[in-house]
Amino acid sequence: MSWKKVKLGEILTESKVISENPDTNKRIKVRLKVLGVEKRGLENEVEGATKQFIRRSGQFIFGKQNFHKGAFGIVPNELDGFESSSDLPAFDIDKSCLPEFLFYFFKQGNYYLELSKIAYGVATQRINLKEFFQLEMPLPDIEIQKQIINQFKTLENGGLEISSELNHQINLIKQLRQAFLREAMKGHFEFPKQPLTEAIEEGNAFETGHQLLAKIKAEKAKLIADKKLKKEKELAPITEDEIPFEIPEHWAWCRLGEICTKIGSGSTPKGSNYSEIGKPFFRSQNVHDNGLVYEDIKFVSDEVQKQMNGTIVLSDDILLNITGGSMGRCALVPTDFAEGNVSQHVCIIRPLSLDNIFLHKLVLSPYFQKLIFSSTTGAGREGLPKYNLEQFIIPLPPLHEQEQIVAKLEELMSFCDGLEQSIKESQGYNEMLLQQVLREALQGEAIA
Repeated sequence: MSWKKVKLGEILTESKVISENPDTNKRIKVRLKVLGVEKRGLENEVEGATKQFIRRSGQFIFGKQNFHKGAFGIVPNELDGFESSSDLPAFDIDKSCLPEFLFYFFKQGNYYLELSKIAYGVATQRINLKEFFQLEMPLPDIEIQKQIINQFKTLENGGLEISSELNHQINLIKQLRQAFLREAMKGHFEFPKQPLTEAIEEGNAFETGHQLLAKIKAEKAKLIADKKLKKEKELAPITEDEIPFEIPEHWAWCRLGEICTKIGSGSTPKGSNYSEIGKPFFRSQNVHDNGLVYEDIKFVSDEVQKQMNGTIVLSDDILLNITGGSMGRCALVPTDFAEGNVSQHVCIIRPLSLDNIFLHKLVLSPYFQKLIFSSTTGAGREGLPKYNLEQFIIPLPPLHEQEQIVAKLEELMSFCDGLEQSIKESQGYNEMLLQQVLREALQGEAIA
């Protein structure tokens, strides 16, 4: 093979053809993570504020601030004549180097990640072009470049097929999780019968969902009588036509509002009155199915917390997103949580005398999620009203059976976690193999 080492400055020439008639509808952007070059959407900008340069198909282009994050590519034919600023420089490539070969050089082994070493600046780091031009790359004859490009494309296509299959398997696991939740909430799990004497000692003997519901109603009535709970409008009885599916005879159907001491959303402090420290204030982006996320968390002062005392979040509460794109996402507040608050986009669900983990899993089940998305209102940003949520009809097993269901579901979900982790590891190995093959090819080693 005929290979030589060249500096990038020997094969790249920055293109500086100024656009005499800039057109905001003909702008280029370069996506991160090696996702290519595409047309930029219309943006508000002051006409003529930034000088624009004409870009031609086949040119190598990158983002000065994000090259090391995979923002680079080759200008495609359909974007010939489009424009970008000097922050997205483009380069004519010497005929001794095929554009795709240069592209794969930076992609191989995620080499582009190392380019942060030649970036400068304090607030924002930009690629230093002088140092960029000093970088070396191996360059074989054109025919060998074509061979390497074709062979790698074949491998890449095969890798994409493998990746597609692995993604399909992950989707199947997601469906399996949903199937487990669906079957659990229909009472299709079977558990060994508890010995009668042991059941009597634990107070579970012969308890039914109907008896549990009666206990909860009695507890709520006492709280109302003691003025610890505000009396609310009585919910309508469940009719036979409303029952969505069969459940075990010893379970009961009830409305969500019947078994909760609180269902209601929060509010946003006036003037976004957040503080540096204080009580955590949960917005929809903090509420996820697997728990509360404290990234980008806001806080409210003790004074603001007192003003919002009607929407205080306590341990074991269930938080449900009721508006926007994350509607239906739901988190169980940890038992060691002290106190916080929520925005108007998040609803607090506080059950009484239930296994809160069971209710959390019920909310995440396909049945409950379907209720959510069929009960929204609003033409613009759709939301789930409190009244609709209170009316939801849910299955209620005895308390000890709720605990059994939770234990079984956690066992099954753990099994799914193991399968998913194994698949993700395979995805990682697949990508590593492709990158290694490309690295070896671009170092002049033959591909079998």
